Amino acid sequence: MITVEQENKITDYLVAQQLSLDILVEIRDHMISQISDLQDKENISFDDAFLKVKESWSGEFKLVNYLLFYPTTIPLIAKRIIQEKYAGLFRKSLMIGLLAFGINLLLIFVARNQDDYNLFFKLLNGSFLLGSILILVFNYKIWKYLRADFKYKGKSLYTMYQQNIGLMVVCASSMAQIVMKNGNYAYQFFRENNHSEIFSTLLTLIFPFILQTALVFAVFNFSEHKKNLMKMREFLKPV
Repeated sequence: MITVEQENKITDYLVAQQLSLDILVEIRDHMISQISDLQDKENISFDDAFLKVKESWSGEFKLVNYLLFYPTTIPLIAKRIIQEKYAGLFRKSLMIGLLAFGINLLLIFVARNQDDYNLFFKLLNGSFLLGSILILVFNYKIWKYLRADFKYKGKSLYTMYQQNIGLMVVCASSMAQIVMKNGNYAYQFFRENNHSEIFSTLLTLIFPFILQTALVFAVFNFSEHKKNLMKMREFLKPV
């Protein structure tokens, strides 16, 4: 039977491995189970079992780069978990981005004139901007956990998603710039057969799609950050 003091010893060891707290909690449960099994099967002390388990996990804590989302090195096991989680979020974000892209094309042909399409263009992109702002506003209670440098015991990030919360602000700011523009080039290309500004037309179509996808990814990232915070109440003050 693992005591509270022994659990704390395991937690302190994992904190020292630079794991984010959500990953730490998941790994700690596995470690506790492994240590208990070793104690029962081999009739050894906690310290001996803990040492064996640490040796079996040592390769997983090797520090590696993940420059796409993390400015510093992170443990190998964290990179594997993060890549898997992000891949799922990105796929969902891309599907929503493609849906919005299709709606945008449809609106070009539904609009009665260029002014109508410009309004549709602003409303479509504005809905992404407004949605992200409302999510931040309604979750003001966890703002203190949004800082990229806010850490548990000064060592561990609270969640694997924490480093990318700023992505929502960057994407929302860029989307605000899109909302202030219009879709003239796209409308003229498809409805008026004006093909003289192909590059500008591509920018008008593709740049909003990229920002919509990135903003949805940022919102999913924020949502996962919030959910993981709620799962770790034993480590946190109520949020």
